[in-house]
Amino acid sequence: MILDLFFPNRCLDCNRIIDGNLLVCSLCFEQIHFTHYNYFEDNFIKEKCKLLFPIENTYALMQFSQENLSRKIIHELKYKSREKVGKTLADWTTERLDFKNEKPDLLVSVPLHPKKLKERGYNQLHLFTENLSEFYNIPFDHELIKRNHYSKAQALKDKEHRLETENTFSITKSISGKHILLIDDVFTTGNTLASIAWKILKSKDNKVSVLVMAIDV
Repeated sequence: MILDLFFPNRCLDCNRIIDGNLLVCSLCFEQIHFTHYNYFEDNFIKEKCKLLFPIENTYALMQFSQENLSRKIIHELKYKSREKVGKTLADWTTERLDFKNEKPDLLVSVPLHPKKLKERGYNQLHLFTENLSEFYNIPFDHELIKRNHYSKAQALKDKEHRLETENTFSITKSISGKHILLIDDVFTTGNTLASIAWKILKSKDNKVSVLVMAIDV
């Protein structure tokens, strides 16, 4: 309570004092560009993924563009040590995404290299994934995929280096007959997800869907 008095929580956009559990005020919330994608229908991500690997379904929560509020929110999560932003994003997702009777079998988030994990102190996708797991009653596995190489954040890479994803990831255990939902923060080129997807799809009876917090438009 003392911290709240001297360091009140403020809206990420307008700096207005807000409840400690919120990210933005009600007025600024209206400025967030939610995608309104349907998980089961064709959308921009699905069309992109189809060019890279066999895909079942896709969903993005927000649009991520230059200087918009969605970008600020993702950057708070990734670079400002606000891991709890992941729970808020999970809550916004569960309000909008219905798997109906076709829930995936397993939730798998894109891993960080151990060095990057040590630097950041947390994987920005873990709390998000764990909250989705609890809400939808779908198990998650943070250990299934291993990142083999340390690299810059995707946003800091030039286009050429973004394409260098071959052998970046490896699968740590045998898995078959599963529909896996791959989870990432921002969809840019799709090459990171494709690199992981092909590892999973080496077993012919596996299927892959994709869920991201935001899509770069």
